[in-house]
This record gives sequence, structure tokens and C-alpha cells, in this order.
Amino acid sequence: MPDTPSLIRRTPWPQSASRPLGTPIQPSVVYASPDPDTLDAQYGGTVPGYTYAREGHPNADVLAQKIDGLEGAEGGLVLGSGMAAVTAALMGVLKAGDHVLGGDQLYGRSLRLLSQDLPRFGINASMADSTDAAAFEAAIRPETKLILLEVVSNPTLRLADLAAIAAMAKARGILLAVDNTFTTPRGIRPFEHGADIVIHSVTKILAGHSDATLGYVATRDPVLRKAIYDFAVTTGMTPSPFDCWLAERGLYSFELRYDRSESNAEALAAFIAAQPGVKRVLYPTRYDHPDHNRAVAMLGARGGHMVSFELEGGRAAANALTRAAPDIAFAPTLGDIGTTLSHPASSSHRALTPEAREALGISEGFFRISVGVEDINLLTAEFGAGIAAARAATET
Repeated sequence: MPDTPSLIRRTPWPQSASRPLGTPIQPSVVYASPDPDTLDAQYGGTVPGYTYAREGHPNADVLAQKIDGLEGAEGGLVLGSGMAAVTAALMGVLKAGDHVLGGDQLYGRSLRLLSQDLPRFGINASMADSTDAAAFEAAIRPETKLILLEVVSNPTLRLADLAAIAAMAKARGILLAVDNTFTTPRGIRPFEHGADIVIHSVTKILAGHSDATLGYVATRDPVLRKAIYDFAVTTGMTPSPFDCWLAERGLYSFELRYDRSESNAEALAAFIAAQPGVKRVLYPTRYDHPDHNRAVAMLGARGGHMVSFELEGGRAAANALTRAAPDIAFAPTLGDIGTTLSHPASSSHRALTPEAREALGISEGFFRISVGVEDINLLTAEFGAGIAAARAATET
């Protein structure tokens, strides 16, 4: 019987004079070092290399570098989800006794984190209208350490007064964190507008195919980056190598997808606004958007791929619309290559009271559309049928 290797890990990786065109997936959880001196040097940062995947792996670093290039950042971190990125950014730099001020129209889970979870750790939080710089400034406290904003709010598409808030944050020594998921670096690069921290849910349009759950966070200050990294590693916010690989693949078509979706969104917003039974349509570059002038000043002609609208009628109208437009995926997500429809009152903002939702302008007839790359005629046909069905349900 021929001799066989006694250690199955002894087989070396095949060598090649050529290199793979696609990024290899590296799912290994651990990496073997030749000796303790090398391992010490790796942990000390004097020798490059990987040790344990919770602390970093090649697929996460490749993806992070590509998003860094889009955002004009260095040393960004890819984490297990968008909310992991938000949580790591806040918990990595805040301590008991600090105060964080958020925009009052943040993503629902971000609002929950600020209002219910951070206080359990002694970190106080409050929310204010980020479209009103004076009201926002009035909400700042002596112990305010960080401001969290979305450039375009979820789901009402209001525009934060980013320039004024960034100026007041800088003057007071307050960190400014911007969730750029909606606008993406295709619309705006927050570091160029005074942000200290930029956050993404990579799950959304950056990855673009609803098959990878990831987040990203980058800082201007390496000290902040180290604090966020340490918290993320300690709490195990590790991204999946396979998800990182999928997101990197999706990122190659990001600009093409974004531009097509944006063009569709502008056309679809105009179509919906002309339909009977629609109370209002929100799209940043439309003349009737409440923050139109600010949107044009900040984003130029880049209205983005998101449209929100409100039907006359309540839940019955909402049910009728989704049932009459079966080819539009009714799903609580955004940024897919295909169009998706979301109903915030029953999904992202369901934890709020009806009164709180109403104060934000989120009624039972309110919808958010993440517009995809389909032929615009298909989209107008589906939404036309859905809105007509909703109007019929309201009239009966």
C-alpha cells in the first residue's frame, strides 16, 4: 500500500504563472503562521497577513477597498450588515454619559437603536428635524458627542441640511456620522461635505441583487477607525466571505444600475403624480418636493433611485395596490436590480405608534419604491393598474 500523508492540511495551494480574473473566495476561518515571531509581528502590524477571520479576511478587504474608492475613503471596514455598521460606529466611539442626536426620519431600526437600545448602556439619544438646521442646533446638548444623519431620509425622502449641520458639528467638536445608503457615493460623497464617519448598508444598491447582507463604515480619523474596528471584532460582526464576493461582483455594475434606476425613478415619479387617487409624490428633484432647492444644491440632477408616494385611502387601498401589481415585488428592501415596493407602516416603521408615524408623514396609504432597471413601460403599466385598483377599493 503506498504511503499517504498523515496530515491532510499538508497539500500546498497549486501555483500558477497566471492569475484568476475573478476574485477567489477565501472561506478559511484561520490562517497558519510559520512561527510565534511572525504571529507576533502580524498582530503588531509590522508584518501583513491574516490570523483569524473574525479579525479580517481577504474578501472583506478587497470589497472595502473598492467602496473606499467610491467614497474617497481609506481603511473602510466591511461588517455583517448595515445595522452592524451603524451599531459599530456608535458603540465604538460613544460611552456612558454621552448623547447622540439623530435625524427624526432615520431608518426604523436606527431609530430603535437610538431610542431603546443605547439608553440601556447609559448613552442618551434624542431626535430632531434634520431639515431644519435651527431646530437641530437647539437639540444639541453639552454632552452631545455624535450626530447621525441620512442625507435623504428613509422613507419620506427629505433632505437634511447637511452643510449647516456639518458646520455646527465642526464648530462644537461633535462627530458627524452620515448614513449614505440611499444617496450612495454616486449621488454625494459625505466626506467632502464635513462628515467624520460614513456608513452604508452594502446589502442595498451597492451589492444590488438581494443576495448578500453586509455593511460598511469608514472614518477620516484612524483613531476612530481603530475604536470601531475593535468593537466590531470583539462583538463578532464578521462578514461572510461569500457575501463579500457576491457584493464585489455586484459592485462592478453599480454605476450602470444606479444610472438606469435613477432615470426610471424620475419618469415613474412623474407618471404616478399624474394618476387620480394619489395625494402626493416625493422625489428629490421634482419641483414640488419640499426640499427641492436643497436637493438641487446638494445633488444637482441626481434625484436617486427612490420614489415615495401616498395614496388616498388607508390599508384597504394599500392592499388593493399590491395585489393588483403582482410583478412588482412587495418586499421590505431597497436597491435590488429589480423594482421593489415597501409599505413602511407595516414594515420598517411598524414599531412606531400610529401617531408617531403620522407625525413623520407615514400613513397607511404611504409607499416607498426602490426603482430598478426594468423597461419603464413595464413599470408604468404595473403601477397604473395598482393605483387604479386602490382607487376602486377606496370608492367602494
